[in-house]
Amino acid sequence: MLCLDVCTRWNSTYLMLDTAQNFERAFERFEEQDTNFRAELERGEGWPSADDWANVRNLRDFLEHFYEVTLRVSGTSYVTSNNFFDELSEIDILLRDAQLNSNVDFSVMAIKMKEKYDKYWGDIDKMNLLMFVACVLDPRQKIKYLEFALSEMSSSEKASEMMQKLKESLYELFDEYKPPLHSTCSQSSVPTHVSLGEPQQKIKRRMQALYKKRELEICGEDKTSELDKYLVEANEEFVEDFDILLWWKVNSPRFPTLSKMARDVLVISVSTVASESAFSTGGRVLDQYRSSLTPKIVRALVCTQDWIRKSSSQEDIKKIEEQIQELDKIENGLMQMEIF
Repeated sequence: MLCLDVCTRWNSTYLMLDTAQNFERAFERFEEQDTNFRAELERGEGWPSADDWANVRNLRDFLEHFYEVTLRVSGTSYVTSNNFFDELSEIDILLRDAQLNSNVDFSVMAIKMKEKYDKYWGDIDKMNLLMFVACVLDPRQKIKYLEFALSEMSSSEKASEMMQKLKESLYELFDEYKPPLHSTCSQSSVPTHVSLGEPQQKIKRRMQALYKKRELEICGEDKTSELDKYLVEANEEFVEDFDILLWWKVNSPRFPTLSKMARDVLVISVSTVASESAFSTGGRVLDQYRSSLTPKIVRALVCTQDWIRKSSSQEDIKKIEEQIQELDKIENGLMQMEIF
């Protein structure tokens, strides 16, 4: 079914073109059935030529990248924060290549899109550092990949400054998750004497514990942190079905502190809804009777609405919406009574 184009929603343009390209042969068949078909179209916008259909396919292929990126970063059943910067870098390369297109109209459109992109994402200094932290916590990317991508998107000086800032923030965040020193020492301490009456489980690993204690006395405590060890290790291969949460679960014995940090960072969703839906939701929450709500209350209402819709069945959601409508009617009625 042909989708209508909505001027305020660019994704509708892609859906319209994606469906319309399948009807190219239909125009030829219409002319066979109705000889006046071409004449009728010529009175309006005109008959779509072969060049027009070629432009439709090219634009459809171009917009498909943005449509797919939107779907990927708006997911709610998988981790998105670690891939957001990677998606941004892909869009940056796509727009730069599109500006060199031989089609003048296509190139002009790409230039305008690149200007919009640079307005929001052109300056890496204005990007959220947590987005880079999530990228580092992806074992396929880490520091080296991020440094390379930043140098490709901006000048080498800006990339170096951002990497230095990121490393400092990364280690500060890791220090917040490190257990207190006294708890670490108490865990590493081992008894020098074990009574013969103690269970076998307690004395089974005594030789290894004594060896570890001797190594600490001779060489001192290992100064290499979990974060340093993680960053030094080779990156994982880039595979589409890579499960980052499973990777951290499997490797949590090796990186107990860093895995907790990754759990809290990766759980952050980049976006759960399209930007247009967010504005529409805000309009429904902040109506003329609720215009004085604080940002904290508005955020709580929007999040609660999203959680209810995610965890409830369609019947439960319908009942809740009916109750909300009844409450709105009562509230509006009270407001009108106060006015009169």
